[in-house]
Amino acid sequence: MRFDVIVVGAGLAGLVATAELADAGKKVLLLDQEPEASLGGQAWWSFGGLFLVDSPEQRRMGIKDSHELAWQDWLGSAAFDREEDEDYWGKKWAQAYVNFAAGEKREWLYNMGVRFFPVVGWAERGGNLADGHGNSVPRFHIVWGTGPGLVRPFEERVRKAMANGLVDYRPRHRVNKLITENGAVIGVNGDILIPSSVARGEASSREKVGDFEFHSQAVMVTSGGIGGNHELIKKHWPERLGAAPKNMISGVPEHVDGRMLSITEQAGGRIVNRDRMWHYTEGIKNWGPVWPMHGIRILPGPSSIWFDAKGKRFPAPNFPGFDTLGTLDAIMKTGYDYSWFILTQKIIEKEFALSGSEQNPDLTGKSIKKVLARVLPGPTAPVKAFMNKGEDFVIANTLPELVAGMNKLTGENLLNLEEIERQILARDREIDNKFTKDLQITAMRGARNYLGDKLIRVASPHKILDPKMGPLIAVRLNIVSRKTLGGLQTDLFGRVLDSSGNPVPGLYAAGEVSGFGGGGIHGYRSLEGTFVGGCLFTGRQAGRALAKELG
Repeated sequence: MRFDVIVVGAGLAGLVATAELADAGKKVLLLDQEPEASLGGQAWWSFGGLFLVDSPEQRRMGIKDSHELAWQDWLGSAAFDREEDEDYWGKKWAQAYVNFAAGEKREWLYNMGVRFFPVVGWAERGGNLADGHGNSVPRFHIVWGTGPGLVRPFEERVRKAMANGLVDYRPRHRVNKLITENGAVIGVNGDILIPSSVARGEASSREKVGDFEFHSQAVMVTSGGIGGNHELIKKHWPERLGAAPKNMISGVPEHVDGRMLSITEQAGGRIVNRDRMWHYTEGIKNWGPVWPMHGIRILPGPSSIWFDAKGKRFPAPNFPGFDTLGTLDAIMKTGYDYSWFILTQKIIEKEFALSGSEQNPDLTGKSIKKVLARVLPGPTAPVKAFMNKGEDFVIANTLPELVAGMNKLTGENLLNLEEIERQILARDREIDNKFTKDLQITAMRGARNYLGDKLIRVASPHKILDPKMGPLIAVRLNIVSRKTLGGLQTDLFGRVLDSSGNPVPGLYAAGEVSGFGGGGIHGYRSLEGTFVGGCLFTGRQAGRALAKELG
């Protein structure tokens, strides 16, 4: 059977590209190694945060944003330093993406029924100079319905195209090779895997029951990154972040294994920026895991005190929610692969959110009543469940009990009560005045100048050892794998380039496998809301460009 295009990977980027190609009347074969239950890929599990610039939601919250400010923030975060080679196309994609985020992105999604939670979040706050890393203003727009709400309109477009005979979707088809002829990619072959009824995200069988070979005018790879492949992560771990962690939990399912990167490389595609990756430092082990080593990321407000494994407080700007990779660097330099939050009941009930659609049933289920319950006393139900069942939580009424529990949890006895008490008391004394030299307290107070933070995100500053604010809570934080920032180098049409910088005929890529555009749209750091957003943009760009190329 002959197709116009074969799309390899049915995650968000693959769905967007397939929908755009089908809308242009192209016949598409959509392949994925996982069962149909996993349609939508990692995006389904996401919190659904999107990076938008100067949106109506921002303006209603009193946020003054602009394209110029967003581009300044992007450049300060990306710190592109390979512009003549590996960063050449990534920077061009970054410019195009910021234009998109400040332009038609919101309207395009809105016209498909996507709506946004009215309070804009402030992720990756930076903590350095104005031209350094971080978002100068809140830009994290949460989709009403979270990840499933973002996936749904594209799944509906693809299923409509399936009904019209334009899309042939085949799960349990694992691609092993891109077929080339005279230097051009003309198809794929691989294994048909045994049917599987496992739930979304669960490990599926790799038992082979057949094989396949299909041909087309072009192949688009949209297979995701390497976040579930710890062996590959450690192989490419950058020296600038010290030794790779010995222990790491997984923020993505096991099937996010990076197989198609090497397969595409064998067909002539070039991989760039292999050493750039994005892993979170606030990971907790899921008490009800779906996949092996399943980790959940805490989305923290700025008030918890962050200690290393030996009980030394991290210096500025390593505060919760400010600089993910900066703090990862600081943690790895301690020689340990975990760290600690110490906080109060008052902080956890206002400042702890958990990443993931399944950890936010109110937003995912579009329940206004349940969302309004977030302002009531007490943590959300998912956070409370982790407090009760999660192995990384210690809760106590006094600091001696808390530190004893922390030492018992790790079994390493690294924490000294007197030293931790000294640091917390020093911090607490700074609360007595409206002025302070403690930059974390300054940041907390500054955050509450933003109405969204004051309402639902940042606790009123208080003393950690104030009994009225207790009980005390400690959380062991693990490194949790997540995103691949490098990948297949692509031009602005989504064409995969070879080692000479020329397009490989018939070969396209979109999504995380392409570094979210160009082999590294983020450079070294992300501003958040740009991963699912990057899948949307690259899938759209590549799909439309390929449809035009095919005529």
